[in-house]
Amino acid sequence: MTASYPATRLRRTRATAWSRSLHRETVMTSADLIWPLFIIEGKGAEEPVASLPGVSRWSIDGIVARAKEAVDLGIPCIALFPNTPDGKRSDDGAEAYNSDNLMCRTIRAVRDAVGGDLGILTDVALDPYTTHGQDGLVDGSGYVVNDNTVAVLVDQAVAQAEAGADIVAPSDMMDGRVHAIRMGLEMNGQPNVQIMSYAAKYASAFYGPFRDAVGSGGRLKGDKKSYQMDPANGDEALREIAMDIAEGADSVMVKPGLAYLDIITRAKARFEIPVFAYQVSGEYALIEAGVAAGVGEREPLLMEKLIAFKRAGCSGVLTYHAPLAARLLNG
Repeated sequence: MTASYPATRLRRTRATAWSRSLHRETVMTSADLIWPLFIIEGKGAEEPVASLPGVSRWSIDGIVARAKEAVDLGIPCIALFPNTPDGKRSDDGAEAYNSDNLMCRTIRAVRDAVGGDLGILTDVALDPYTTHGQDGLVDGSGYVVNDNTVAVLVDQAVAQAEAGADIVAPSDMMDGRVHAIRMGLEMNGQPNVQIMSYAAKYASAFYGPFRDAVGSGGRLKGDKKSYQMDPANGDEALREIAMDIAEGADSVMVKPGLAYLDIITRAKARFEIPVFAYQVSGEYALIEAGVAAGVGEREPLLMEKLIAFKRAGCSGVLTYHAPLAARLLNG
């Protein structure tokens, strides 16, 4: 295509609000949002997360209220993350597959309250349940072992599915866990439960507030670089995504989101599968810190970032700003 001024004036279609709307290439709605929520024990309990201004941990009744709010706002899915009490954490994370643990009780309560009007996505990883804060089982040298961890993750995913989860989302980055979980779901009568794989989860510096929220940050011994991805690698992310698709993932996630828009775009172009992004806790906290510092206004900062995810190729975004974004998108 050749174009020259004045025959072509690109500002023509940007001159009015109606025309900008008509020519908008990327459209986002509240149906593109997933709302992550943190759970604690108790009743009528709310604990603000200091490193995540505006975000709280809620007891089960509070989560149920948030679930009803999500339905009212047109948010199609919530993501649940438990803060397991100290007395139920262990080196082997056995509470993860207790069918009466905090996560499973919350799933059942939400399902009873909203029926099938809301999707429930659950985190499959051991860091909220271990004393050492790692996502898997640890050997004597401190190394996170793969295959023994995968066996526990299967039990965890099956317990969540049997409680009523619609999507299980393994965030551990162990090799082979998607295939093992898919087979576990099939063999336990849960063939319709989706797997959204954290297929390209990077060893990022943006996870700190999340670890505070689930109570694993202060416990973490060492780092997670032996299983989470090197931020310098892009081709490896595509290999991870390809393997998870072959193993039975229904959708994949790139985490964090904003620093890895190139991975989202490459994944969307390469694979015929929905790609999601997690606007992680550090990204959320930076928006809030910027607002507090007078860098800009919350709403336009948020929406510009969310549109960037959609423009890059995302089918949806996990964001702690989901209720605010939904209200803005709903007018």
